[in-house]
Amino acid sequence: MPDPDEVRADVAWPVATAKAKFSELIDTVEREGPQVISKHGREIAVVVPIEEWRRKTRRSGTLAEFLARSPLRESDLSIERVRLGARDVEW
Repeated sequence: MPDPDEVRADVAWPVATAKAKFSELIDTVEREGPQVISKHGREIAVVVPIEEWRRKTRRSGTLAEFLARSPLRESDLSIERVRLGARDVEW
């Protein structure tokens, strides 16, 4: 199935059509993958198969776990802090 970031439809489903033919829309999603919904000619939503949604939204760990697995953790990388002093902030 295509990447949702790359989903482009030659013909999007207008909202009224998607509402009237919801079962057909769902069948098309199952057969062909993501379907674009438009409103007033502008793409506003995409209906995707549930497995694709779960795959794209699944968390693969915490930020701490990600940083702990980083190959840079064992490197000799040294980053110096730049001390510039306080900034003026307008309220």
